[in-house]
Amino acid sequence: QVQLVESGGGLVQAGGSLRLSCAASGRTFSNYAMGWFRQAPGKERAFVAAISWDGGSTNYADSVKGRFTISRDNAKSTVYLQMNSLKPEDTAVYYCAARPVTFGFTTTARYPYWGQGTQVTVSS
Repeated sequence: QVQLVESGGGLVQAGGSLRLSCAASGRTFSNYAMGWFRQAPGKERAFVAAISWDGGSTNYADSVKGRFTISRDNAKSTVYLQMNSLKPEDTAVYYCAARPVTFGFTTTARYPYWGQGTQVTVSS
């Protein structure tokens, strides 16, 4: 089993930037594909971005393409989400998630391991 802890959330003005981090422990980090999801009040948890075990492949939700960048450092067992040009509609709790090996899934059911989430609030 892998444990995940997110950090880096906060309050930022529209147009600003934040970088989220997710530190993993418990199993070999490079055995896992990683994803970021977000959940706004009253809405379902939604896919944001994913990255393969080696960082060689990524995919993004259409709503964040060109603004967000997912990356990972396997030596530090950490995955990042760089968020630029933030909008009020990006306000949500952001969760990182892990799944063994296979990359490319965008649904919550495909990720067995989750962090506790970090709040991102974008003011207008």
